[in-house]
Amino acid sequence: MRMKPTLLVLALVAAASTAFATAPALAADVGVSVSVGQPGFYGRIDIGNFPQPQVIYPQPVVIQSIAVMPQPIYLHVPPGHAKDWRKHCHKYSACNQPVYFVREDWYNNVYVPRYREDQRGERPAKGQGKGQGKGQGKGQGKGQGKGQGN
Repeated sequence: MRMKPTLLVLALVAAASTAFATAPALAADVGVSVSVGQPGFYGRIDIGNFPQPQVIYPQPVVIQSIAVMPQPIYLHVPPGHAKDWRKHCHKYSACNQPVYFVREDWYNNVYVPRYREDQRGERPAKGQGKGQGKGQGKGQGKGQGKGQGN
């Protein structure tokens, strides 16, 4: 059984229309979010009180020089972005900034685990250890006392 060319074209157009019409509905149901401290995140990371990062290049990379050079930033970028930084720097808003690229293994093995600990509150913040403070703060507790209120 052989279709006429006009009928064949109409069948193909109908099939393509159906595929395009259902594709947005399927894509709308899927959402992926990756944030700092997770494997697969690429972008600026705050070193703060983390150990000195292992970097790809010993000197920061600068694409557009400016009169007053800002402090270098640390970026975790996909493989290949550091090599061709001029092509990718605009994605990170870092073309006129000195950039250190942190190594993938340092990010995954040092930064990610420690970042997660800090976010869960498992690690005391810098300067807040098991000290001998006198506890003179003004608390905001909701006590159950039976005192005489004003």
